[in-house]
Amino acid sequence: MRERVVTASVVIIGNEILSGRTQDTNLAHIALQLNEWGVRVREARVVPDVLETVVAAVNEARAAFDYVFTTGGIGPTHDDITVDCIAAAFDVPVVVSEEIAAVIRRRPAPPQVMESRMRMARIPRGASLVRNPTGGPQGFRMDNVFVMAGIPAVMQAMLSTLGDQLEGGSVVHSRSVTAHLGESEIADGLEDIQRRYPHIDLGSYPFYRDNVYGTTLVMRGADETALERVLAEVRGIIEARGAVPRDP
Repeated sequence: MRERVVTASVVIIGNEILSGRTQDTNLAHIALQLNEWGVRVREARVVPDVLETVVAAVNEARAAFDYVFTTGGIGPTHDDITVDCIAAAFDVPVVVSEEIAAVIRRRPAPPQVMESRMRMARIPRGASLVRNPTGGPQGFRMDNVFVMAGIPAVMQAMLSTLGDQLEGGSVVHSRSVTAHLGESEIADGLEDIQRRYPHIDLGSYPFYRDNVYGTTLVMRGADETALERVLAEVRGIIEARGAVPRDP
């Protein structure tokens, strides 16, 4: 049976990521969670808070992949422009979601603060809401684009609600083994295995710890039988080079 592959792109929005002031942790969580649902992240982009740039990135991604997930830029300040960007990408106006507005009004605040918070009630016309189990304002969905918060705890909560909205494909599994060998000592053998198992991703990752050089070999694919065969062959190469295969 032919493997069904469902793909996704992640668009991380925010000058603070590009400046290095904030370190992104959302991508890893999104990729791991989506893989459990049978959706493979094939691309990730980090883009600045520039409308034209975000619009271009989202439009390119939503045409090329089954799903797009954005993080960041849906807060209460002037540089939170993701809503406007998504509206522009879909050529629709921005409207106020009364459902989100009701959530925001639950927390009393001075008029000026409340006015700023109400920016988070804005959504593109036609969007459906993405639930936010933390109790704060919701994210939203436009077609195959899911727009979520940048704050990791909030993003993770939003993402956790999307499992039943995604049509997944084959789930990717992995195997790994480590050897106290340099990459160059096993490179030729790995190339041969990869050629014979094109549907298995075989990667090598060198390390240096405890004054010892080594390489971790990671195999990823949907066919677990093929994975076990590749793992056995990789272990055989390690042993043939005079090293001991070890768990990572």
